[in-house]
Amino acid sequence: MKIVSFSGIDGAGKSTQIDALQAWLNQAGQRTLLLTFWDDIVVLSGFREFMSNKAFKGDQGIGSPDRPLRRRDKNVSAWPITALRFCLYFADAVNVCRKVRSLRKADVEVVIFDRYIYDELANLPLNRLLSRLLIRIVLAFVPKPDVAYVIDADPAAAFARKPEYPLEFLRRNREAYLTLSRVTGQLSVIEPLPIEAAAIRVRQALLRQLPEPEERLSGLPALQ
Repeated sequence: MKIVSFSGIDGAGKSTQIDALQAWLNQAGQRTLLLTFWDDIVVLSGFREFMSNKAFKGDQGIGSPDRPLRRRDKNVSAWPITALRFCLYFADAVNVCRKVRSLRKADVEVVIFDRYIYDELANLPLNRLLSRLLIRIVLAFVPKPDVAYVIDADPAAAFARKPEYPLEFLRRNREAYLTLSRVTGQLSVIEPLPIEAAAIRVRQALLRQLPEPEERLSGLPALQ
């Protein structure tokens, strides 16, 4: 079983690339499973929704150019919230291990994660020693994806597509992903490109990261 994850700022185009990769793999006869981190992994999701919507007075739903939102969750940076994130993110990391272990017995060849533990770690103050320590501990035991993508995007363009968080937060969040990529060495950054060009880069990265992909993923269609 192979594990592929997609990360990046809101509005970067992750869902589009996930759909394209899953369709490409299915066309090749690969049995795939798509998991979303929030729905399938995070612990205490109801409590976290309550904190976002009630305690922090954030909007619900998905933002669009016609319906911009003002979400308040991962962009809240008060120190008590950061301390709480340390506990919740560690619990989520443990749950990732449990989920992946259970999937080893499933009839699936490629598991695609819509967001992964990297997306939570990118919310931490990466310049702090405790954050770096937590990252090191978590990544030491969480299953490492065979390919972990960061779909990079211009924050202004991402905000225009999906206006949910302040533009300044998107800029900081993007830098956090790029920093995490450099620090961990585990993330393949797909630079901002037209949709089809980015999809080809995603496929190329998958084939490049897997050893002997012709044998392990036989029947894959051409990149074009």
